[in-house]
Amino acid sequence: MPTLATTVDGLRLPNPFVIGSGPPGTNQSVIQRAFRDGWGAVIAKTISLDASKVTNVSPRYAKLKSANGEVIGWENIELISDRPFSIWLDEFKRCKDAYPEGILIASIMEEFEQDAWVELVERCEAAGVDGFELNFSCPHGLPERKMGAAMGQNPEILAEVSQWVMGAAKKPVWAKMTPNITRIEEPARAALRAGCQGVSAINTIRSVMGVNLDTLRPEPAVEGYTTPGGYSCKAVKPIALRMVMELGQMIRTEFPDRSLSGIGGIESGDDAAQFILLGADTVQVCTGVMKFGYGCVKSMGDELLAFMEKHQFETLADFKGHSLDYFTSHADLVVRQTARKAAQKAAADAQKTVANDAEWSGDDFVKQSDALAR
Repeated sequence: MPTLATTVDGLRLPNPFVIGSGPPGTNQSVIQRAFRDGWGAVIAKTISLDASKVTNVSPRYAKLKSANGEVIGWENIELISDRPFSIWLDEFKRCKDAYPEGILIASIMEEFEQDAWVELVERCEAAGVDGFELNFSCPHGLPERKMGAAMGQNPEILAEVSQWVMGAAKKPVWAKMTPNITRIEEPARAALRAGCQGVSAINTIRSVMGVNLDTLRPEPAVEGYTTPGGYSCKAVKPIALRMVMELGQMIRTEFPDRSLSGIGGIESGDDAAQFILLGADTVQVCTGVMKFGYGCVKSMGDELLAFMEKHQFETLADFKGHSLDYFTSHADLVVRQTARKAAQKAAADAQKTVANDAEWSGDDFVKQSDALAR
């Protein structure tokens, strides 16, 4: 029987499905709900030392729907947690007391100040969290304060902050990558060289959902105005898969002992299987929970187990990165296809050659004669 249980960076997860940082991990109540429903781990909503600097607006979501009404794209302009750090520390303790086996990861973000990052790490560890995710990737709001994606788009700054964290952390650390960059391997390589045990990818894609053709205002409109936000949901999956593939290849070659958490439009076990086939150790779901609820982890787990049974995989490690071997250059695709066509032609020509006197034909006599000539 296949199993979904896995150990990543020393963390023992009952399955690879992780609540991604955001509204589904925004307080003690929802975190404990996720543990009750069987999620492999929970990454809490991103926190900082001074929540008074965080002010959310409403509306802050906009949805893109298909012709049949299905939500396929989701933009948000939501910021990190607006709840005081002291409350978070208390709730981390309460969650771990109630679910000591539940893997609880703190997502943290600060300005470019070493003491602040170190304080975040030390106080969260004292509250009992099992690991950290460094938010170097939020594409809206926080970059105005040189945080989030503003750090993640600069490998040198990202590396320095990662070193500060690794100098203080005793628990595993993942660096969350921004997709709003040309080559995602560069900041990921910087984080791994700085000592991070793993990387997560991708965070949301900077976007404008649309313009209301009645009001002529962009959406989501707040007092008639908006700001570009982060795009998620199933429409981003192809982009996420490409970037996870790139990171999977880089990690396998340069950092084979490090981990990768895949994110981006995951709504089913089949989606999860694709990310794992491209090198992911775990998969994170955030918008999917906002669409379907916490119970979706059950169907995703069943679908992933069915995939494993179909291919006779016993563990996630049996197929992790399996499909990475089948990516190559376009030039190589041309060479492979040319070789295949030449082989097919040679085989077809060989079938036309007369093997014995009974095969001679009056209609094809000249062709058969030519085929026997050198």
